[in-house]
Amino acid sequence: MGALHKKGPSNRKTKIQLSWILAWILGIFWTLVALLPFVFMVLNSFKEKFEMLTKGVFSLPNSFYTENYIAVLKGNFFRFFFNSVIVLVISLGILLFISACASYPLARFKFKLAQPIYALIVACMSIPIHITLIPVFKMSKNLGIYDSIWALIGPYVATAIPISVFILTSFMREIPVEIEESAQIDSCGKYKMFFYMILPLAKPGMATLAIYNGVNMWNEFSFAYTLTQSTVNRTLPLAVWEFQGQYSMNTPMIMAVLTLTVIPMILLFIVAQDKLVKGMTAGAVKG
Repeated sequence: MGALHKKGPSNRKTKIQLSWILAWILGIFWTLVALLPFVFMVLNSFKEKFEMLTKGVFSLPNSFYTENYIAVLKGNFFRFFFNSVIVLVISLGILLFISACASYPLARFKFKLAQPIYALIVACMSIPIHITLIPVFKMSKNLGIYDSIWALIGPYVATAIPISVFILTSFMREIPVEIEESAQIDSCGKYKMFFYMILPLAKPGMATLAIYNGVNMWNEFSFAYTLTQSTVNRTLPLAVWEFQGQYSMNTPMIMAVLTLTVIPMILLFIVAQDKLVKGMTAGAVKG
C-alpha cells in the first residue's frame, strides 16, 4: 500500500509533464502551419515577375525587389484602403450599437417572446451569406446605391448581427444583477442604466466583437465583388484585380498587395490582443 501511495503522485506528475510536452508540440506545429502562408506571401512579394517560376516558392529572392511595393503604392491602393476604412468604421459602429441594444433586453428582461427571438437570431447564424447575394444585389439596385461603398454597409451589419447578439447576450447575462438592483433603488431608469452602467461593463465583450467582426469585414470579398463595379468604389480585397490581366497576372505584385492589406489587421491584433483575450474570458468565470 505504501509503494502504491508513493507511486500515485509520481504518475500524476509524469502525466502532467507529458501533457505539457504534447501541448508545446501541437502549439509549435500550429504556429508553423499559420506562419507558412504569411512567409510564402512576404517572400514572393519581393521577387520579380517570373522569378518564383524559376526558383522554389519558399526560396529567398535574388535581391529584394521593392518595385512591386512602389508600383502598388503608386496605384489605387490608398483609394482602396480609404474605402475599406470608411466601410469598416461605419459598419462596426452600427453593428455594435444594434447588437448592444438587442442583447440587453434578451439578457435581462423576462417576456414571452424572449426565447423565440433569441432562438431565431441563433438560427440565422446558419444561413450562408452566398444565398443572399442576389436579393441584396437587387435591393441595392432598387435603392440606387449599387456600385458604391454604401451598398456594403447594410449586408456587413446584417450578416454579423446574429453572432454578435449571441456572444453579447451571453456576456451581459454574466454581469451581476445586484448592480442594476442598487441602481434601481437610486431611481435609475432603464435607458440611463443601459448607457451608463451596462455598456461600460460590456466593453471587453464589445471589444472582442469589434476585433472579430472587423477582421471579417476587412477581408470580405463576396459582397464587395457583387455590389461594386468601378475601381473608385472597390475595397482592399478587390485590389488584386488591378494587377490581373485577361491572360496573365503579376503574382509577386499581388503578393505585395496582400501583404500591405494584412498589415493593418496584424497591427490591430498586436495592439488589442489583451482586450480580445479579456473579452473571451471575462464571462467564463462567475465571480
